Amino acid sequence: MSEDDSNMEEYPTEIHDYLTAFEKSLGSVDEMLKTMMSVSRSELQKLDPLEQAKLDLVSVYTLNSMFWVYLATQGINPKEHPVKQELERIRTYMNKVKEIADKKKAAKLDKGAASRFVKNALWEPNAENEHSSKTPAKGKKRQ
Repeated sequence: MSEDDSNMEEYPTEIHDYLTAFEKSLGSVDEMLKTMMSVSRSELQKLDPLEQAKLDLVSVYTLNSMFWVYLATQGINPKEHPVKQELERIRTYMNKVKEIADKKKAAKLDKGAASRFVKNALWEPNAENEHSSKTPAKGKKRQ
């Protein structure tokens, strides 16, 4: 009997797919954490403040989410634990950072270009236009 067969006997077969997906997800989290931990803090300080805020918020959110899962595995309802309020607080800050990032990406008005556009779009009477205004109206043929 292989090790997988003995592990299969320890839990119901109905949850095997869920546990396999959980194991893959846990491996992904582990890889991401290793990547984050491999970058030195001095390199992270070179980021602009908005990027630093994003990184810090993602780190804190991940840590609290993992604690949420830990509580669930220990039989504690995380919805009744203060970690729920902490996750909501972090989400609020994530939304604020997203709003700031969206404002940075928003199109900015070039006042000079806008004034030139309006100025050129407006009709201004001058000697040339006054002469041409004496031409017959549209729809009438000149004789």
